[in-house]
Amino acid sequence: MNIQANEIVLDKEDKILHRKYTGASALMDALEEAGVSCIFANLGSDHPAIIENWAQSTVDNKEIPDIIICPHEFVAISAAHGYAQVSGKPQAVFVHVECGTQNLGGGVHNAAVGKVPMLIFAGTSPFTQEGELTGSRNEFIHWLQDVSDQRGIVREYMKYDNELRTGKNIKQIVHRALQISQSEPKGPVYLMAAREVLEEEVEPVSINLKGWGAVTPSAVHPEKIAEIGNALLEAKKPLIITSFLGRNKDAVNELVTFADQLAIPVIESAPNYLNFPADHPLHLGYQWNTPSQNKTLAEADLILILDSDVPWIPMINKPSETSKIFYIDEDPLKERIPLWYIPSDSFIKADSFTALQQLNDWLSKVKIDKNVVKKRFKEVSQVHFDQRNEWKAQEVIQDEDTITSAYLLASLRELIDDDTIILNESITNYENACKHLSRNVPGTYLGSGASSLGWNGGAAIGAKLAAPDKTIVSLTGDGTYMFSNPTPVHWVSKKYNAPFLTIVFNNKGWGAPRMSTLGVHPNGIANETDQFWVNFDPTVEYAKVAEAAGGAFARKVQKPSELKAALKQGLEIVKSGQSVVLDVCIPQISEQEL
Repeated sequence: MNIQANEIVLDKEDKILHRKYTGASALMDALEEAGVSCIFANLGSDHPAIIENWAQSTVDNKEIPDIIICPHEFVAISAAHGYAQVSGKPQAVFVHVECGTQNLGGGVHNAAVGKVPMLIFAGTSPFTQEGELTGSRNEFIHWLQDVSDQRGIVREYMKYDNELRTGKNIKQIVHRALQISQSEPKGPVYLMAAREVLEEEVEPVSINLKGWGAVTPSAVHPEKIAEIGNALLEAKKPLIITSFLGRNKDAVNELVTFADQLAIPVIESAPNYLNFPADHPLHLGYQWNTPSQNKTLAEADLILILDSDVPWIPMINKPSETSKIFYIDEDPLKERIPLWYIPSDSFIKADSFTALQQLNDWLSKVKIDKNVVKKRFKEVSQVHFDQRNEWKAQEVIQDEDTITSAYLLASLRELIDDDTIILNESITNYENACKHLSRNVPGTYLGSGASSLGWNGGAAIGAKLAAPDKTIVSLTGDGTYMFSNPTPVHWVSKKYNAPFLTIVFNNKGWGAPRMSTLGVHPNGIANETDQFWVNFDPTVEYAKVAEAAGGAFARKVQKPSELKAALKQGLEIVKSGQSVVLDVCIPQISEQEL
């Protein structure tokens, strides 16, 4: 039977006898085979073959990833980001040519710096214009969207980028891209294809998935394990610093075992995962942009850094020059950061979970002075409990008309369970959130790991889709809330039944630029005149935006006496299936303690 392009042949009873298998079919089959659960999509004129394939798959009851339509590309990439953080598996983002690629915005920065695996696919303008191939240019916009280097828009942020030039090897290219995306250090990959390639009729290709696995986690050389182990046994004041070890949940328990064996305190530096239980006596707090020297860091004679891009800020807060330092990370030299140097006795390229297993095994075979460990545990525990008592004192309300961030966070802590997943993009309240929420279960605290603001909204959707049985709470500053594109966020949340609680820390402006200015010019004219150009005046009714866009429950909270009831109500509504936005008024940025 001679079948023409785009033709579906029917019998006398209108039953379909032939389905066209295209490049788009191969793309979708590859994603399904790879275990991609969701495609977060923002569609355009480059996607007809894909849309046709989705329709065909629906009619045929064929399994494909769930399609999550996102009316803004930044929301799409942030949702894929959050989903991957919770599930550990890469998701797909579909966008429209170079315009959609550019509209991903800082989301590509977040995924790259945050080491989050995902596959981004974009169409391109058709490469024929006279009908030579199916999919040829037939809209004026196809000429205006034709650029010389579309991949170059995101190349610096991608682990891999390529163009699909024929439907015949699409599966192989997709599996290679995902293989690279999931190999450490993980990150996003970018593929693109023209309409003609996606419309091309091809023979289905069978792929043996065993040949496309991620690179096996790397271990530390046994001699180096012994060197680290012996140095730790000799150290008087050892210290562990980490930032994102907890992206592997199993690594958290391995770190607890390791720290317990030698009573080594742990500090989390700008964490974007829960790396060590907050209530463990060896946990000695967090450090972000604190403009002071951390005493524990200054006194440490040996520091083991595990998975951290910025373990400390040398200009303000650094270890002793005589401290011995070991750096274990999948990317210990931070090769993609132009200005970066942390002098260390050893830079070890290895998987931290594997390294901790090796160290724990080595320690189990050597003699450890239990008296030294017991004494150090007692000393560190006292610092831990003193620190927690200090934090607890900050949670007490001093003014019945003012909600402090510490009181807000403590009130939330009392109402959520251990399995609630917290997304933190509260910016100037990052450290407060860590201190006063005191999370203990691996996987229940997430940050973007980078600096392009607005991740929280889409990420909350992705987190909820990945863990539908968990309560998701998103913490955001008022400026960051606006960056998140709340209109499409809450439309998507409602459409796909992904409810979450958003708490807006409304201090009526951008706190971070003010802090940055004071950090450089503490006695400058901006401080003297209180002119920072960061105030949001007039104010925005943040919660009502979500109410209008996605039917979210909206409430503004202005007094401490209202707060706990509002939080309790919000959590109950979220658990019933409706998103909630609580707009909580905290002191204006000019009044906050910096």
